[in-house]
Amino acid sequence: MDAVENLCTAKELAEKWGVTVRMVTLMCAEGKISGAKKFGNSWVIPKDTEKPLDGRTKEAKGAR
Repeated sequence: MDAVENLCTAKELAEKWGVTVRMVTLMCAEGKISGAKKFGNSWVIPKDTEKPLDGRTKEAKGAR
């Protein structure tokens, strides 16, 4: 299996998770998404990545 097949863009992941592309890029830049790599101006992320907890929610605040 080709390694490229297991990767997706920030836009694809944003659509999958129901968040904005900006939110995904911020999570990548902050190191919250494991395996994310930046190539030029774009982020590539493994397709099987789980969505990290959003620190703005009650669920995330309770997990601290």
